Amino acid sequence: MSSLQVKLCRKTTHFTLDVAFEAKPGITILFGPSGAGKSTTLGMIAGLVQPDQGQVRLGETVWFDSAAKVDLAIEARKVGYVFQSLALFPHLTAEENVAYGLASTCARKEARERASAMLDRFRVGHLRDRRPRTFSGGEAQRVALARALAFSPSILLLDEPFSALDRALQRELHIDVRKVVESERLPVILITHHPSEARALGDRMLKLRDGRIEATGSPEELLGRQLAHGTGMELDFADTPMGLPWGKE
Repeated sequence: MSSLQVKLCRKTTHFTLDVAFEAKPGITILFGPSGAGKSTTLGMIAGLVQPDQGQVRLGETVWFDSAAKVDLAIEARKVGYVFQSLALFPHLTAEENVAYGLASTCARKEARERASAMLDRFRVGHLRDRRPRTFSGGEAQRVALARALAFSPSILLLDEPFSALDRALQRELHIDVRKVVESERLPVILITHHPSEARALGDRMLKLRDGRIEATGSPEELLGRQLAHGTGMELDFADTPMGLPWGKE
């Protein structure tokens, strides 16, 4: 699987977002305070937010290039995206939600079969005929992940998808996501505010602040460095190994 190359710039109300990085197959963590530009970065990669300039490339395929005036449509980029709000369609069943993104690529019967298989993979096959209002938080997360992966995306973007769950459910979903990443070898970019989640899932980490990448490295390297030098963020003793304090927004 190819790596994602990102070099993007966009002027915002408070700063100019200017980032450049490579997301290899595996999980890249975007970590930083609220308003640092993390969600905007994902939006520009997916084609939901228009950059002012720069380039996005997956392997040899250019998705966006301001100089060459290339800007692939969202559907052409084949991006799996799980938002913090999950954005499940309330009027559709779990199976219909997952099959929705397959409608343009395969026949209806095949789409439903693939959707059903993906729900089983995330251990929510029993929900196939139920609607989102009947799901628990963990079930909704699994359906959203199944939908994002059902059409075999080229990359997966996760914008704090586990933040509303309790720690036990978070751990279960971390295991599910890690299995998928190891199986599919996708480039995955995950936004999180939680050091424990970054350590559990991240292969590499980018620390953003005010639209700039301050540091890159492994989660252990960057989290240990920030713990040693202080963060200016509110401390949370529950989200760290051995009760050590760590920043939480």
